[in-house]
Amino acid sequence: MKIEQIYTGCIAHAAYYIESNGEAAIVDPLREVQPYIEKASKDNAKIKYIFETHFHADFVSGHLDLAKKTGASIVYGPTAKPNFDCIVATDGQEFKVGGVTIKAIHTPGHTLESTCYLVTDETGKQHGIITGDTLFIGDVGRPDLAQELVEDLTQEILAGHLFDSLRNKIMPLSDDLIVYPNHGAGSACGKNMSKETTDTLGNQKKVNYALRADMTKEEFIKELLDGLTPPPAYFPQNVLMNIQGYESLDAVMSKAETPLHPKEFEAVANQTDALVLDVRNENDFVKEHVPGSIFIGLHGQFAPWVGALIRNTKQPILLITPEGKEVETITRLSRVGFDNTLGFLLGGIEAWKAAGYEIDSIESISPEVFAAQYETAQVIDSRKPGEFTAEHVVNAKNIPLDYVNEQLAEVPKDEKFFIHCAGGYRSVIMSSILKARGYHNMINVEKGMAGIRTTDVPLTAYVCPSTLK
Repeated sequence: MKIEQIYTGCIAHAAYYIESNGEAAIVDPLREVQPYIEKASKDNAKIKYIFETHFHADFVSGHLDLAKKTGASIVYGPTAKPNFDCIVATDGQEFKVGGVTIKAIHTPGHTLESTCYLVTDETGKQHGIITGDTLFIGDVGRPDLAQELVEDLTQEILAGHLFDSLRNKIMPLSDDLIVYPNHGAGSACGKNMSKETTDTLGNQKKVNYALRADMTKEEFIKELLDGLTPPPAYFPQNVLMNIQGYESLDAVMSKAETPLHPKEFEAVANQTDALVLDVRNENDFVKEHVPGSIFIGLHGQFAPWVGALIRNTKQPILLITPEGKEVETITRLSRVGFDNTLGFLLGGIEAWKAAGYEIDSIESISPEVFAAQYETAQVIDSRKPGEFTAEHVVNAKNIPLDYVNEQLAEVPKDEKFFIHCAGGYRSVIMSSILKARGYHNMINVEKGMAGIRTTDVPLTAYVCPSTLK
């Protein structure tokens, strides 16, 4: 038996490839399915099943394209009702992949259809359990995502289901089972996941707060819901795409891979009300960019930030990318359901300038210059609330990038202000959003808190994040 975790860091996602005796299965595939097809081909294996642990909210699965290209059957757990042909497994139903047995274990809680898959090897030994978003390393799945689809299905009800699923279906299993979750640190599908992407079930029983043997259901629900922030706006849109279906990635790419000369680029932008998305490095964007464009750098957690900040997956998008990064950018947008890319600026910002069009910039200063000026204006910290609480510039105001759309009224409109984050990436994203909305008085602090800490700017006393609720 071969079982391989295929981890994609930018969305903190793990897909799984299982192969035995010439047959293969893919669990929770990404939107781009060709790598799975090629992997099976190298093993002289036929993809027989595509197992889905639930209707994903944070990315669009590749299940439909993969099934169409390989003839594999899509498998969901009990209660799933997708708008396409699939196998809806019963609780405990077993599937054969070569000599391997894969058993569906219904574990409602994260969502009602959430299902884990117990993998038993050719010798009959239980090897591991693919837990989807039911059980993470150090955490469990958030129970509030299904509320968008079923109004009376509260997060408290789902949290109670999750408690029962963990106690009755997962914890009784063997301690030496390997836990294979769907996500790792950085995903918005949980609160505090570990950077590790696998562990033994026995160790998780020792260290995962949600698996404490002496925990009551009431305590579990309270701890699970405590500090749970609102999910990103694109989550329910991705759920619906995964349930209802979507345009094939091949068609999306064909439309999006359209090179546009500057004049064409401007015309399309004006005719379609497209958002101009610049994915270059933040330092390049600060120096020069197309007026009104939004920055979200490809080198950071690109797709999740796109989903959190652009909000509507049907938004028309025009791209400005580093040379040769067009296909990667379109692919990563499609992973979170942004399928309406209309093309990219051929020749990038240099071609735009050469054509005689205006450029814009963001005022940006070093941490040392900030140290000499910080008392002259409001300081806005664009990091997450937990980061801010742990340590921040004295008298700074926290407006997290995640919620800039909701907190615009708190941003000084007619007064100069400084803006920073942890390292310089998020503050430029936020500055670009503010500038596009008519705020022209912000000054970005390069290197963020990492640079500020090297100066004499007064900071609050540090509080270890692990002690914060």
